[in-house]
Amino acid sequence: MKIELDVRTEETVRIYFEKSQNPIIKKMLPQKAQSVEEALEDYRETILPTATSYGRIICVDGEYVGDVWCYCIDADEEPNAMLSYCVFEEKCWNKGIATKAVCLFLEEVKARYQVETVGAFFFSENQASQKVLEKNGFAFVEEFEEDGVMSKYYQRTF
Repeated sequence: MKIELDVRTEETVRIYFEKSQNPIIKKMLPQKAQSVEEALEDYRETILPTATSYGRIICVDGEYVGDVWCYCIDADEEPNAMLSYCVFEEKCWNKGIATKAVCLFLEEVKARYQVETVGAFFFSENQASQKVLEKNGFAFVEEFEEDGVMSKYYQRTF
């Protein structure tokens, strides 16, 4: 199984938005964009020279299966960036794909933006996400409740 990162496009943003409407994913992943138009607007901001977010698509054996991205990128803030990711193809869950994709992406983001720290939030019941982060060197910082949902914050220092 070959796991690679590739370039996001308007077409992949549309696919991602549609696939991420899966009720299982919606339960496990907070989603900012409430429409495909909002998702496209957010994407277009990432390609501007002043962008503070950056993303890639996750491909397995050439098939697009998810996204990984950083937002709030700022070398003067702590953490220097926030990480998010989603493998939307159910056949790819629990196979180490997100773990490897996050590893590849963190190497790229560290080199591209010279970040030293990266944070990540996830819903506490999302144990798969917790494992992905821990396998990539993230450590637990805190647990908190927001809008009635328990969440955890993890951080990694390079």
